[in-house]
Amino acid sequence: MLQFEEINKFGKSFVDSGLKSFAAVSKNAQAIAVETTEYGKKSFDAGATTLERVMTSGSLEKALEIQVDYARQAYEGFVSEATKLGSLYADLAKEAYGPFEAMVSKTK
Repeated sequence: MLQFEEINKFGKSFVDSGLKSFAAVSKNAQAIAVETTEYGKKSFDAGATTLERVMTSGSLEKALEIQVDYARQAYEGFVSEATKLGSLYADLAKEAYGPFEAMVSKTK
């Protein structure tokens, strides 16, 4: 009878951990989707603004200057966003594994 109770307790703990893990994944996936959407909007707006500035620049030299500045800003923005998303994905993994960590340590 004792083994059945232990198995039942372990099963309940596993299900609870699974639900907590799923909630953490959902929350973090939503944060990643929001961040990606915001970056996409900012990137599109910056590109559209740059195109407008290039078209109204009046000289080839000024147009090239605007494009070089845009390329630098776009690269810096991409690196920053990649770093931010990397951190969000790391948080997702930690929080998804967190509920199971206690179970794993108990079995050792």
